[in-house]
Amino acid sequence: MELYLIFSAAVLGALVGSFLNVVILRLPRADASIVFPSSHCPQCKQPLRWFDNIPIISYLILQGRCRACGTSISWQYPLVELTMTILAVALAVRFAFSFAFILYFLFFAALLVIIFIDFHHQIIPDRISLPGIVIGFAGSFFNDQVTWQQSGLGILMGGGILYAVAYGYYFLTRREGMGGGDIKLLAMIGAFLGWQSLLFVIFSSSLAGSVVGIAAMIKQKKGGQTRIPYGPFLALGAMTYLLFDRQISALWNMYLALSGF
Repeated sequence: MELYLIFSAAVLGALVGSFLNVVILRLPRADASIVFPSSHCPQCKQPLRWFDNIPIISYLILQGRCRACGTSISWQYPLVELTMTILAVALAVRFAFSFAFILYFLFFAALLVIIFIDFHHQIIPDRISLPGIVIGFAGSFFNDQVTWQQSGLGILMGGGILYAVAYGYYFLTRREGMGGGDIKLLAMIGAFLGWQSLLFVIFSSSLAGSVVGIAAMIKQKKGGQTRIPYGPFLALGAMTYLLFDRQISALWNMYLALSGF
């Protein structure tokens, strides 16, 4: 039964991952629909036949090229499919096929889209984060992992903390250091994971973002003008917390015990 569960989750993740590629490509474009037209080669516009549109497998068989025109296909397509497959399996192992699995599967799918869109365009679409806040809070009434009170406080504190940071940075430097998309994203994370997740998500994302930011400053040689998207680090922090919250809590309690608190 466990193998069947894992296999089913893997297939579901791969199929949804294939659709997420369409969302990542088209959602930032005001003139594009995520439904029509059907999947096609971005170069020659040839519609993909079903056997050329099998997640991960078709990419390997075609050796990363369009069957019609031979144009190279971006590695991002199988990467998104494979990542969503792994995330779906991880959620199934953690929650089985429960309401929590369904809710957090949607959450992870939204975060994965945000990671790639923010990386490429440095925007976090409101069409993902705002409905995500509503879904996360509504789901808390049926989710045995988070109470509606924790979710509600997560929304208020998540949005409020980053808003305060963004306003403080602007007040001191007169430059925008954080976009409104990041604020709404952390509010969405708080809605799904509750206020208790925010300390780890903010700390881990800030640490990872600082390391990558320093590396980018050295490479680009732009100093304080270097800009990197913060959304992917918030999303990765949220994923890490959800999958490893027990281990994180155990490490935190160990730290407190060793510190004498």
